[in-house]
Amino acid sequence: MSQKKPSPSPEQPSSSSSSDDTRRRKRPSFRNVVLEVMNFRKFNKYMEPILETLVRKVVKEEVESAMEKHIASMNWDYKYKEDSSVPRRLQLQFLSGLSLPVFTGTRIEGGDCNTLKVALIDACTGKTVSCGIESSATVEIVVLEGDFDSNDDNNWTLEEFTNNIVKERQGKKNLLTGNACLNLSGGIGLVGDISFTDNSSWTRSRKFRLGAQVLDKCDGDRVREAKSESFVVRDHRGELYKKHHPPYLSDEVWRLEKIGKDGAFHKRLNKEKIKTVKDFLAFSYVDPARLRNILGSGMSTKMWEAVVEHARRCMVDDKKLYLYCPSRNRDGVVFNVVGQVLGVLSDCKYIVADNLSDFERDEAHKLVTSAFQHQESIISYDDEASLRTGDKSDYMDFEQLQGKLCAVDWLSL
Repeated sequence: MSQKKPSPSPEQPSSSSSSDDTRRRKRPSFRNVVLEVMNFRKFNKYMEPILETLVRKVVKEEVESAMEKHIASMNWDYKYKEDSSVPRRLQLQFLSGLSLPVFTGTRIEGGDCNTLKVALIDACTGKTVSCGIESSATVEIVVLEGDFDSNDDNNWTLEEFTNNIVKERQGKKNLLTGNACLNLSGGIGLVGDISFTDNSSWTRSRKFRLGAQVLDKCDGDRVREAKSESFVVRDHRGELYKKHHPPYLSDEVWRLEKIGKDGAFHKRLNKEKIKTVKDFLAFSYVDPARLRNILGSGMSTKMWEAVVEHARRCMVDDKKLYLYCPSRNRDGVVFNVVGQVLGVLSDCKYIVADNLSDFERDEAHKLVTSAFQHQESIISYDDEASLRTGDKSDYMDFEQLQGKLCAVDWLSL
C-alpha cells in the first residue's frame, strides 16, 4: 500500500522563499540611492577645498622632511668617509723652491724672496689636508745630504730619511740657527727666520737639501717627509761677490758671469774704461770684435757666449733714445743707451729694426759705431712713441721728429 507524504507544516516556510526575502530586504530603494548620491556630492562640494589644502600641506611637509633626512645622511656619509680610519697617503711638501744662491747667516727664503711654505697633502688626490688633527701638526725643518734620494722616486723609509739628516761639524754651532719648528694651520705652515751657520763644502756631495718631518704622531700613520732640491751653501763673505740675475746697468762689470772681481778679465776691462755692465753692453753691440780682443785668448768661445748672454738679460730701464745722422744726411740710425739698434731713418721715414733686412741691419750697426766716434753729432729724444703716428705704425716724417730732438753729450750717458 502506498503511503501519503506528509504535507509541510505552515510554520516552516521553504528555503527558496527565505532567500528571496533576504534579497528584498538588502536591495536599497531608488530613492535611497538618489539621496546618498546627493549627500556625497554635497559633502565633496564643501570638503574638497579643505581636504585639498590639508593634503598638499601634509605632502609638502613629508617631502621636505624626507629630503632633509636624505641630505643629512649624505653629509654624514661624506664626513664619515673624510674622518674614517681608512689609511691615506699623507706627506709634507715644500710649496716652492728656494731662493738661490744660499749664504751662511742669510735667511732661507722661498722663490722670488717670499717666505718658504710647507703643506700637508694627500698624495692620492694632491690636495692640501685642511682639516683633522694632522692639519695642525708640529713640523721640524732639518738639513739633509744633498745626494739623498737623488733619483727623486720619493720612496724612502723613515730610517733612510733619519740617516741622511746632517748634523753640525764637531766644535761648530747647530747647522741651522733660528726657530726650526713650525705649526701647521689648515694644513699649511710658514718657515720662520732660519739660516745656515756653515757652508756645504765639507759634505760628501758638497750640497744640502732641506727636509721637513712631522713631530706629532697622527693616529699611528706615518706622514711622509718633505725634501727640497739640492743646493750649495756658500760662506757669507761670498755674497759680496754674488752675480746679479738679471744684472743692472749700473752694476760693476765683475757682476757678470765669467768675470771675477779683480781677476784678469776685470783688470783688462778696467784698463779700457769698461767699468759697468752698461759699458760692456755698449761695446757688445757696437764693437763686439774689439771687446773680444780686450778680453784676450783666455776667454773661450763658450765663456764669451755666457758672459754676453748674461749681460743682455739686463733690463734697460733708460727709455731715452738717440739719433745719429752723419754729415747732416737725412738718413740716420736710432739706438738706445747701450748702442742697440732700434731703427733707421731712410728717405725721411722711420723704420723699426724688426723690419730691416740683414744688410740694412749691418749698415745700421756701422752707423752706431761711427756715432761713438762722433759724439757731438748725437741728438736725443724722450721715447720712441714720438716716432709713431699710431700704435701699429712703423713710419713718421723726419720733419715731425726734428722738433722733438735736443743736443746730447754722449759722455754724460
